[in-house]
Amino acid sequence: MGGKSVEIRVTGRHVEVTDDVRTYIEEKGSRLPRFYDRIHDVEVILDHESEQFTAEMIVRTDRRHTLVASETGPDTFALIDLIVDKMERQLTRHKEKNRNHRQEGKSDVTPEA
Repeated sequence: MGGKSVEIRVTGRHVEVTDDVRTYIEEKGSRLPRFYDRIHDVEVILDHESEQFTAEMIVRTDRRHTLVASETGPDTFALIDLIVDKMERQLTRHKEKNRNHRQEGKSDVTPEA
């Protein structure tokens, strides 16, 4: 892998995104290309309502695929871990689906020359 960096945008709704949280998100999000190398950008939205935080991760890949993972809970860092884990599973499934889909298109019969 060529160490491709992915653009990661972090947005806060009704909450101030601290430098620690932003750094943690960028650190975790930068690992996602290991699971699927055709990621165009990652957007993380943090929201705060009453006593709960909501974290949502939106990943845009090739061919306009958009994958979304979200969680709600009291701890921002734990939510980030959860949504990154969910996204890793989605990216792995997406990669396998694309790989299997391409294999189905190939014929087992060799063309006659």
